[in-house]
Amino acid sequence: MFARATIRAAQPLRMQARRYATESGAPKGGSNAAVYALGAGALGAAGYWYFGGSAKPAAAAAAAAAAPPKPAFTGGDQGFLSLKLADVELVNHNTKRFRFELPEGDMVSGLHVASAILTKYKGPNDEKATLRPYTPISDEGAKGYIDLLVKRYPDGPMSNHLHNMRPGQRLDVKGPLPKYPWTENKHDHIALVAGGTGITPMYQLARAIFSNPNDKTKVTLVFGNVSEGDILLKKEFADLENTYPQRFRAFYVLDKPTKDWAGASGYINKDLLKTVLPEPKEENIKVFVCGPPGMMKAISGPKTSPKDQGELSGLLKELGYKQDQVYKF
Repeated sequence: MFARATIRAAQPLRMQARRYATESGAPKGGSNAAVYALGAGALGAAGYWYFGGSAKPAAAAAAAAAAPPKPAFTGGDQGFLSLKLADVELVNHNTKRFRFELPEGDMVSGLHVASAILTKYKGPNDEKATLRPYTPISDEGAKGYIDLLVKRYPDGPMSNHLHNMRPGQRLDVKGPLPKYPWTENKHDHIALVAGGTGITPMYQLARAIFSNPNDKTKVTLVFGNVSEGDILLKKEFADLENTYPQRFRAFYVLDKPTKDWAGASGYINKDLLKTVLPEPKEENIKVFVCGPPGMMKAISGPKTSPKDQGELSGLLKELGYKQDQVYKF
């Protein structure tokens, strides 16, 4: 089973800061004094072993170890893969984490940042199959599995099917579905504005940035939910905030907070975004938005289709952001 996330109190807005720092480290060397203890006979034997037939198998093994792992999802004409559900974790009252096994244990998913997968299910009484995209929350380098974080919606055919699945059952999955192509330091500062399970592509992007020591991008997260128990991946984001306090900040907004909630309440509004987001006049920034339709309409305007971002509207346009400064997942 997976480790369960714990809830950490949100930081008040008065603690906001825009100062950032970077980390550095240096490797340490070792000693090779033992080499001088070898006699001429030992050196000759070592030379005979190396230049004889044994060097080729060793080189072949090293080359095999250095070869990139085989991807499970290759896109194009590959079609759907049938993946076995290995494990299920109950995250909260309406969300579960699903681990699906890849076809081979040493495979990686083949997904890149940012991209998603497409799931397919056709019930016995369904006229046509249900297709739904999801962004895995497992690392792209993880071997043998992918993890999906799925919230159950009363009228959601795919989320209900997944929540009814048991380990050993199978799901048809296809990918990758390319989204926003990320390269290290592509932007100086990015903002992630999310609601509900719209947090999964944001987590994929943030995790990739902070797992790359060469990427110095600053990241600000604004995450809206109904209650504190609905905040997904809270522990993971808390770990990032504690490890990179000058480069990552998270702000949580609750529609129905408890009386001891220290963060913002209500909905994500213009004042909050103006306070914590990088200013639109900054040259190399990007604001990513993902969430339920109502939130998308209010913050950025809806996305027309997977290949059409649609016109920018809503709070971000009112705050002066331009079309090319915003990406809708």
